[in-house]
Amino acid sequence: MTQESPSSDPHAAHVSQSDAIRKLGAAREKILAQLSQVIVGQQQVIEELLICLFSQGHCLLEGVPGLAKTLLVSTLARTMNLSFSRIQFTPDLMPADITGTEIIEENRTTGARERRFLEGPLFSHVILADEINRTPPKTQAALLEAMQERQVTVGRVRHPLSDPFFVLATQNPIEQEGTYPLPEAQQDRFMFKVFVNYPSFLEEFEVARRTTTVKSDHVVPVLSAHEIIELQRIVREVPVTDHVIRYALSLVRQTRINSAGAPDFVQEMVNWGAGPRAVQFLILGGKARALLYGRTHVSTDDIRALAKPVLRHRVVVNFAAESDGVTTDNIIERLLESTPTKEDELLSDARFKKIFAS
Repeated sequence: MTQESPSSDPHAAHVSQSDAIRKLGAAREKILAQLSQVIVGQQQVIEELLICLFSQGHCLLEGVPGLAKTLLVSTLARTMNLSFSRIQFTPDLMPADITGTEIIEENRTTGARERRFLEGPLFSHVILADEINRTPPKTQAALLEAMQERQVTVGRVRHPLSDPFFVLATQNPIEQEGTYPLPEAQQDRFMFKVFVNYPSFLEEFEVARRTTTVKSDHVVPVLSAHEIIELQRIVREVPVTDHVIRYALSLVRQTRINSAGAPDFVQEMVNWGAGPRAVQFLILGGKARALLYGRTHVSTDDIRALAKPVLRHRVVVNFAAESDGVTTDNIIERLLESTPTKEDELLSDARFKKIFAS
């Protein structure tokens, strides 16, 4: 949390934060209204994307082809007046194809040859990395640097990327032939893993009606890049109680096998648990979610709502669990059921006392 200078006016800071909260809530409604002109349904996916964006995170989208993932991302960029690049990841894609490259060209005035850097598609605010698991590890590593460091390195020169910078990567869960599965280290850089599911009957009916007639969608930007950066700063200033932090830690630490307080079903079904970054993203996401709903504090309900998108790609079930059809979402559901939300119950539980003492 940023600290105010001694000369700053606390009341003025409070008013500024209240204004930002109202603006973020209003912007959420406007964004949803704009997206509804193009996208049918997918309300939970849209909400999780917004939380991820205002938390300065990146998002991994998984869904079968034809569910409008590309259209959703490009429309979201338009509603926020952000530049957008779509990169189709293929087995022959090289790092320079996404980061950019240096060329030598002749200066027409002096006749001298000079080096010039040609920016790649990563130099945009919103990046759609389509079918990210189809490209080799070398190119995935170049994207990883951009996601983590918000810069690319070409030769010995580092080039900073745009701010805000938001990567949305897609994976096809069906076709796995000729793919390069994302390493756990790279998956951990994504704040959320979001499942894009089939629409309901009524939603698909509306999709069929809209897309088979003449239409004209006019999407109006409701936020600028500067406003998004300011709102991202405000998100980090939202207060969070020790109880909420303790609750988030309890959920994450229970996923680690052979650790104190881990439940029996985790010991039996999990190969690998979530790391500290999961706690950070749960709390940051909780702050953004609270603001989006017009609240100035984070509750355990915010943490519970984000447990699946934060943890599902950080918890690895073992072969026995997979063969029984147990998914990471099933594990997370059981953890949520067995973790008390009330502070006195959490602190008095013998199993969680072991977690807090470890």
